[in-house]
Amino acid sequence: MRAVIQRVSKASVIIEGSEKSKIGNGLLVFLGIEDNDNDDDIKWLANKIFQLRVFNDSEGIMNLSLGDINGEIIIVSQFTLHAKTKKGNRPSYIKAAKPDKAIPLYNRFIKYFHDVSGIHPGTGEFGAMMDVHLVNNGPVTIIIDTRNKE
Repeated sequence: MRAVIQRVSKASVIIEGSEKSKIGNGLLVFLGIEDNDNDDDIKWLANKIFQLRVFNDSEGIMNLSLGDINGEIIIVSQFTLHAKTKKGNRPSYIKAAKPDKAIPLYNRFIKYFHDVSGIHPGTGEFGAMMDVHLVNNGPVTIIIDTRNKE
């Protein structure tokens, strides 16, 4: 699994002109799922995101987690995070999981995140054309890949 995590002061997901999700202070997470991802990836990544200390404390140091600030989160599926661009100019998405595998993993990720954090994540809609609006606070953007646990 690959996640692009953005600290936001607000974010929303619009689908066909209707607002699907909206948050204030928190995290917007774009989540890409590969064929070989599994429940171990879900657990590791969800815990990492929830415990990630990217919010400022009273001294302006990034020392607080989403739970510490009572923040909100939106998790949006995004297969394009697994684009391969080595050859040519048209990305290949061969590593991205197909919907029959990706949708159940996406749904389990959302459920596990809620179970571990107590936060009910906002979402996008798998496979839909979405307009994602955000104000990246900082800016702070972090990329985490369960295949490369740095």
